[in-house]
Amino acid sequence: MNVTALRSQAWEWMRSDRGLMLWAVLVGIASGLLAVLMKQSVGALRSGMFAIQSWVGGSWFLALGPILGLVATAHVVRRLLKGDHPGPGIPSTLHAISTSRGRMKRTWMFAPVVTSVLSVGFGGSGGLEAPAMQAGAALGSEVASQTRKHFRRRLLLIGCAAAGSLAAMFKAPVAAIVFAVEVIMIDLTASSLVPILLASLASLLTAFVFFEGEDILTVPTLAAFQASRLPWYILLGIGTGLGSVVFSKLYILSQRAIGRFKNPQTRMVLAGLLLGAAVAALPPLFGEGYEVINSMFLGYSDVLIEDMWMLEGSLALPSLLGWLLLAACLKPMLTGFTVGAGGVAGIFAPALFAGALVGFAFALGVNGWINPTAMPIGNAVLAGLCGMMAGVLHAPLTAIFLATELSGGYGLFVPLMLTSAIAFTTSRALMRHSIYTRELAERGELLTHDKDQAVLTLMNLKEELEQDFLPVQAHWNLGQLVEVVAQSQRNLHPVVDAEGMLLGIVDLQDIRQVMFDQNQYLTLRVVDLMTLPLAEVQWEDKMDDVMAKFEQCGAWNLPVVEGGRYVGFVSRSRLFNAYRKWLKATSLE
Repeated sequence: MNVTALRSQAWEWMRSDRGLMLWAVLVGIASGLLAVLMKQSVGALRSGMFAIQSWVGGSWFLALGPILGLVATAHVVRRLLKGDHPGPGIPSTLHAISTSRGRMKRTWMFAPVVTSVLSVGFGGSGGLEAPAMQAGAALGSEVASQTRKHFRRRLLLIGCAAAGSLAAMFKAPVAAIVFAVEVIMIDLTASSLVPILLASLASLLTAFVFFEGEDILTVPTLAAFQASRLPWYILLGIGTGLGSVVFSKLYILSQRAIGRFKNPQTRMVLAGLLLGAAVAALPPLFGEGYEVINSMFLGYSDVLIEDMWMLEGSLALPSLLGWLLLAACLKPMLTGFTVGAGGVAGIFAPALFAGALVGFAFALGVNGWINPTAMPIGNAVLAGLCGMMAGVLHAPLTAIFLATELSGGYGLFVPLMLTSAIAFTTSRALMRHSIYTRELAERGELLTHDKDQAVLTLMNLKEELEQDFLPVQAHWNLGQLVEVVAQSQRNLHPVVDAEGMLLGIVDLQDIRQVMFDQNQYLTLRVVDLMTLPLAEVQWEDKMDDVMAKFEQCGAWNLPVVEGGRYVGFVSRSRLFNAYRKWLKATSLE
């Protein structure tokens, strides 16, 4: 067998379902390397900024970092990316899945990496998790496009990249798999579980090789679970649920507020000044904030007031609680300013930061005012970040397993489940959709685990449009109509005016009795023979709206119009065929 034949066989194997396992491992390794690269780069920039700040004295130097990061990000987007901003990581990925069948821009394989490192490394508020997932997902999408161009493989490799990124960031492989199911909306079936598991494991091992001993979150040994503390976990679940709604609202409002300024330079300067002032006043707000969370696990109550230029000495408990809650509110606002001004960052890390602050403040308040041993500090911090993540991301299972894996065991599994469930339920009752999915849901472009809705979202009206119906005009006589009918293969003819506006429909079933009466060829007009359509499909209608119109009117064909102008027809039978095709394409069995 010659070399060419061997290469052909090898390539066919790589394109097969068996080759998918290897691609899942490779995507996992690549996602792990991206995560390690981003974490190391941001860590180096942060260390450099704080080293210079210590040398010059005072926290004022840190105030220069955020605007420097925003300017550098804008320069990269303008010069290197030619204005193609990668956008928000997870929403952009979900949007590509629902509207572009998972096809992602090739520039996204590196654009989120470079821009997020600059935005966050110099002090902009936000996390690296979402940009890392976006870059990994773009790589998975490209691999699928080059090997086997169908939706199932593309979606599965995007899920592998998402799981790999999270597994490498937090060394939490189980939470990473659950994240791919909850947030990326991968169906957890026998055929999808193994590739995602392999990707998560490969990424985890990659992180251990390059990132060993440097966990971003270090959780000490926590107090054992006691049933008598369940009421406090219930209250903390309610608190973080309400807090997650506040977090989401503040993030959205601040992003919109900075976005009102149309000039990009104005946005950067204003956001840079606000971020700089906040970082100068509260240095722990610099960047991601994982160092602060690690300090809270150890019970360092002065973590937020060290190096603050306006305060000296320790604070009384009420004042300390006030600063903790203020910082928890500032974090989503600063993240909104960062993203709204053109920075690239995610909300994963800020949600953990804010949740840890809420849990820390809750434990300090309960222990200080009720019982000194009522709530262990570390337990409250862990439960707080678990509840806040469940509420903000609407991913309760991811929150539970991430917190569990961070703590190194299942000793607190019961209270974490309770806190996460309550927080998620509270948040979902007040905000139906998360920050990730809000805009997609409003546009009807959100994929969910509802298979029927997911298939309708993936279907595209433009692809199902039929345009071989010959139009006629209202002033034509029956003879002219018959001439057109003789050339057509269709029983329907749209009636349009000189500008193409739809006036009605001529159905051959309705005119069969007069169609061959030549005595009426000159006297009867099309306007006398046409009927109004039972319903009209608008060009911008979503597929579930189109299906609903078919159900309501019972027609088999409906005209499609754009601004009243005739575009074509869409048929019930063709939509059903497309529905079956996409149902098969989205099934990972």
